[in-house]
Amino acid sequence: MTVYLNGAFMPIEEARVPVLDRGFIFGDGVYEVIPVYSRRAFRMAEHLKRLQHSLDGIKLPNPHSEREWTDILTEIIRRNDQEGRNQDQYLYLHITRGVAKRDHAFPNPPVQPTVFVLSNPLTTPSAEQLQRGIDCITVVDNRWLRCDIKAIALLPNVLLRQAAVEAGCAEAILIRDDAFLTEGAASNIFVAKNGTLLAPPKDNLMLPGITYDVILELAAANGIPHEVRKVTKAEVFGADELLLTSSTKEVLAITTLDGKPVGNGKPGAMFAKMHTLYQTFKRDVMRK
Repeated sequence: MTVYLNGAFMPIEEARVPVLDRGFIFGDGVYEVIPVYSRRAFRMAEHLKRLQHSLDGIKLPNPHSEREWTDILTEIIRRNDQEGRNQDQYLYLHITRGVAKRDHAFPNPPVQPTVFVLSNPLTTPSAEQLQRGIDCITVVDNRWLRCDIKAIALLPNVLLRQAAVEAGCAEAILIRDDAFLTEGAASNIFVAKNGTLLAPPKDNLMLPGITYDVILELAAANGIPHEVRKVTKAEVFGADELLLTSSTKEVLAITTLDGKPVGNGKPGAMFAKMHTLYQTFKRDVMRK
């Protein structure tokens, strides 16, 4: 596996970061995840725009131009698929404020940011998950108020996801203020009711997912009724269907919630429709 670290490509075994890096000491940094299909980074411009939003949110200047990022990511994809067996990948970008004396305030003068890029094979949902759906639990969304920043300090999400794992479930669905849906611990969540797809709005309480955008675009293009608005806790529990989306999970049906069936407990018509549309989009757009 070849990675990129601070201007150089190298085997992952050779990558080293100083212990005084602010990402290690404070979790002072942001990240981005980009799926790659047939060696093509999907919606790179949109992902880099989201990365810029995160960098702006923590007041960290972008260490690279869009052209430089494109060159780095294109080379990482190439180096990790030299034999043509790893054409579908996912890229992980990790940028911290850099190495400095331990002090909560930003280094003054600023130091060079740490830039790390990793590629892994992209694994899509199994046939069993698609046929059966997945089990989820609801948890209290006790994270901070800037969830729109893709920050590397993910301990709250880690703990919420671990709660799902310990309950034998695939994901935790987050409910804020015991009132409304935000997202999953590492995903976006859609509610289907009476043939309409409901999506929480993009605000400071959820990460603006790129796959989330694709689902809404596909719904609009195919005449599927949809609404972007606050989705209540009652609507989550009263849903006909619940859908989970992410760059790596694509589209999955949630068939049990807190141990009880969602709808009839099986993947439904909305899931079947959105999954088919997504796979067609992946074949005709993402891979070309």
